[in-house]
Amino acid sequence: MKLETMVEYVRAQRSGVISTLGPDGGPQAAYLPIAVTDAGELIFDAKPDSRKVANLLRDARIAVVIGGVDGTTLQAEGRADVTEGAEEAEYGEQYLRSFPEYAASVRGGGVVIIRIRLDWARFGDFRGERSVVTEIGDL
Repeated sequence: MKLETMVEYVRAQRSGVISTLGPDGGPQAAYLPIAVTDAGELIFDAKPDSRKVANLLRDARIAVVIGGVDGTTLQAEGRADVTEGAEEAEYGEQYLRSFPEYAASVRGGGVVIIRIRLDWARFGDFRGERSVVTEIGDL
């Protein structure tokens, strides 16, 4: 699967589950809205005092699963960072292109914007008699 197709898929799905590593190394998951840049970076917002932000500040590794309801999934892993300054404004606006309903919290400073740079991703289509799993190239 090409990167452009992955971007289209994430934009159509609009949400997923992220998993970060807690203080004891155990997984901590959250279901939330997820946006994507044209370059394939995933974006979500979070309360600054949330577990996921604390976890990512301590250990940037993150796993993401998008989809599932229709028999398709995108599984991905990468590193996340809490954007700041001009990047926070830029990624916040990109996030709002997908989720304009969150403008008050994003522009009002009630949340931080998290960017995920993917190291690995694969798409799975489990709808037919034979499952098809495809690595995502050009990450």
